[in-house]
Amino acid sequence: MNKVFSFSFLALLVAQPAFAASQQESNGFIEDSHLNLLIKNAMINRNYKDEGVRTRREWGQAFIGTYSSGFTQGAVGFGVDAIGQYAVRLDGGRGRSGAGGIDYFSQDSDGRAKKDLAKLGATAKMRFSNTVFSYGTQQPTLPILTSDSSRLLAETYTGFMLDSQEIDGLDITGGYFTAEQRKSAESHDSGLDNIAFGGVKYVFNDQFTASAYASHVQDVDNKQYLGFTYTQPFDEKQKMVWDFNGYNSRLDKAYAESINSGRSNTIWSLAASYTYDIHTFKVAYQQNTGSSGYMYGGYRNKGGIGDGGNTIWLANSYWSDFNGEDERSWQAAYSVDLAGLGIEGLRYDVAYVRGDNIKTSASSNGHEHEFFNQIQYKIPSGFAKDLQLGVRYSVLRVSSDASDYNAGGNEIRVIAQYPLSIF
Repeated sequence: MNKVFSFSFLALLVAQPAFAASQQESNGFIEDSHLNLLIKNAMINRNYKDEGVRTRREWGQAFIGTYSSGFTQGAVGFGVDAIGQYAVRLDGGRGRSGAGGIDYFSQDSDGRAKKDLAKLGATAKMRFSNTVFSYGTQQPTLPILTSDSSRLLAETYTGFMLDSQEIDGLDITGGYFTAEQRKSAESHDSGLDNIAFGGVKYVFNDQFTASAYASHVQDVDNKQYLGFTYTQPFDEKQKMVWDFNGYNSRLDKAYAESINSGRSNTIWSLAASYTYDIHTFKVAYQQNTGSSGYMYGGYRNKGGIGDGGNTIWLANSYWSDFNGEDERSWQAAYSVDLAGLGIEGLRYDVAYVRGDNIKTSASSNGHEHEFFNQIQYKIPSGFAKDLQLGVRYSVLRVSSDASDYNAGGNEIRVIAQYPLSIF
């Protein structure tokens, strides 16, 4: 999801390219081009508490280069984008790799994680007025389809995408993808047949934004999303933010039968955040109904949906997503930006989420709770300016009657990222 406590700074580098306001403002193919490099070192360790579940740990070093050209001048502009990704495994060999939620390096047939990964992608793009049409390697960041860049390398798709901003405040997006490249593998074929999607986002004013999207994964599911954000400022130091996100999903009958699941799901969350100076206090409620839990992400050849590993823009998504069948959950959170105390670039976040009413084969009232905390530091100046360091620690506990839905444990994530702008 688009988390308040997102641990991925990678989106700053590999999100959809920023285009000039209109084709009329184009300075040229070369003049508006940019080349960036992200040097990233990341580790995730999960110490599961369920009996018979082994500790999983993966650690790697990555280099991600992205090139975005400008557009040629004229009524219609043309350009290209490219991404190159390379990663080497530092830890996570046989016996420690293979946890689906980590997914740094895929495993070979003998159970050994790959030693390194190298991936390339390119995109051709065309712009008329304020509308951009592109084909090739895509990294959508939409609530209905969000490629996962929160691990070591980025998940990508192949296909067409259209983004139009002809009307002030209105952003119309649509696309059709025919392949998904797993973030932990080099193959472009993860089993996806196709996914079609589209929707709108409208900024009514400085306070209110609303969006609606829909997607269809061939032979898997139909999904709709609705969201809004309302901000009420009180003065320069105080504001209140209300954030609603909701999904409605319907699985294909044959797919639901293949995974022994119900077909329908509705899940939504409402969060209220109050900011005073350097402090932010947040409470949230999340509700899941239907004959299945909320399903997203994964890879088609592994039985997953195939609609992006971060397609869960919900308030209570941390290590657990609190998305079990019929689950309801509550959250209390606190964040502090220590720049206000003279430590520029330092931030601390803490949250507690509790979920209950989880329906499983063993119970109709399974429960889970998670304690999450994270500290992040971005060096504000000097030789290492923009170097980003983060440590995240979660404690998740799941009741035994909900063990077929989720597994509890302790998780630690450590990450260091250094973005470089070459030109």
